[in-house]
Amino acid sequence: MPYLLLILLWVAWCVFHSGLISLSVTEWLRKRVPGFFRYYRIIYNGVSLLSLLPVLYYAYLLRGTVIVNWAGPWRALQVLLLMAALYLFVAGARRYDLAQFLGLRQVHDEKACSVLTDDCSLDTQGILSIVRHPWYTGGILIVWARPLDLAAIMTNLVVCGYFVIGAILEERKLVRQFGQEYREYQRRVSMLFPVKWIAGK
Repeated sequence: MPYLLLILLWVAWCVFHSGLISLSVTEWLRKRVPGFFRYYRIIYNGVSLLSLLPVLYYAYLLRGTVIVNWAGPWRALQVLLLMAALYLFVAGARRYDLAQFLGLRQVHDEKACSVLTDDCSLDTQGILSIVRHPWYTGGILIVWARPLDLAAIMTNLVVCGYFVIGAILEERKLVRQFGQEYREYQRRVSMLFPVKWIAGK
């Protein structure tokens, strides 16, 4: 029962997190309260973080016997996963506009894009020419590169499923904004893992 509750809490947070940034919610707010909308991304980030804390705390309370400890020769694989995740986060940060991600840019010019670039253009260079969502990929790698008990495994399954669903939902917005340009990008570049990039080498 405690693990079922953990899964339900994670699913509830994921639905809540996605719902707040969905097109229906953001478009409604943009039309109804345009003066407030410039602050929405900052508020969204804050609410998402605060609402995540009790879920993380409950998962922490359920810590149990470690099933995967990454000991011995497996330590090298753990380090490799962590290094790959770090690279993806750093490389992604070089392509994304962090001011827009945090919501700071919107406060000044009310610009809201489906992409995290400072001019709302579609960036397909750097790490974005290898995978379309490097931060999601890095997130998937990093959650598995830790000691894994049952609570961690349950958490990871839900979170990774959310990363995949979140990427799909995000891409619907991108197709809506960029149309054929983004569909061509999808055809060339893999979503999460660089299968097409490796195959092209």
